Amino acid sequence: MEAAFRVKLTVQNIQGGTVRDIDVRDDVFDAPRNEALVHQVTVGQLANQRQGTADTKTRGRVSGGGRKPRPQKGTGSARAGTIRSPIWKGGGVVFGPHPRSYRQRTPKRMRRLALLSVLSDKVRDGELVVLDSFALDQPRTAEMAEVLGALDATSSVLLVVDGADQDALAASRNIQKLKTLPASLLNALDLMNHRKVIMTVEAVRKAEEIWGGTRHSRRDRADAVA
Repeated sequence: MEAAFRVKLTVQNIQGGTVRDIDVRDDVFDAPRNEALVHQVTVGQLANQRQGTADTKTRGRVSGGGRKPRPQKGTGSARAGTIRSPIWKGGGVVFGPHPRSYRQRTPKRMRRLALLSVLSDKVRDGELVVLDSFALDQPRTAEMAEVLGALDATSSVLLVVDGADQDALAASRNIQKLKTLPASLLNALDLMNHRKVIMTVEAVRKAEEIWGGTRHSRRDRADAVA
């Protein structure tokens, strides 16, 4: 199936000037919005980041408590059979957390469609900047900050760095709210967490290569063979 290149993106230089327009795949940069799917995928991705190692001791795991702390009667105090009781300081914990897995299964097709939905929203909202190249004359943090200012990317920024100069990437490490990723590691959560997305032309083409086109499930491929 031939790719449909009905979407044009404006390419800028690092000074913020317009260089040219490029045609891009509409199945990658003009995908339909699917908020429910994006929500499900991002919730699953956040859940999979949880370690699930929190643990508390029940009354059966707290040390001590082998004898009755005070007589049953005659002291005027409440009856108590063990210091491991949850109502005592240092006692066991009722309904506390224990090690568990928070993992949620998110199929590859869902992750892909959620990614394309968020990426296309960035295009529609004017929050995607495409650079012809990403190389600094002097790879310093101050110059990197000037580039971001020229691109009107002073808030949180996701920089997709395929083909970028390594010295330029080093200059971006000390800038807060700036994250760098290759196109192969793009995901819906990082796109949602950053207001502005900056991609090189090479990163755009890599994203089209990875995420574009029609995907078929194993069942579809088996039916086609049959």
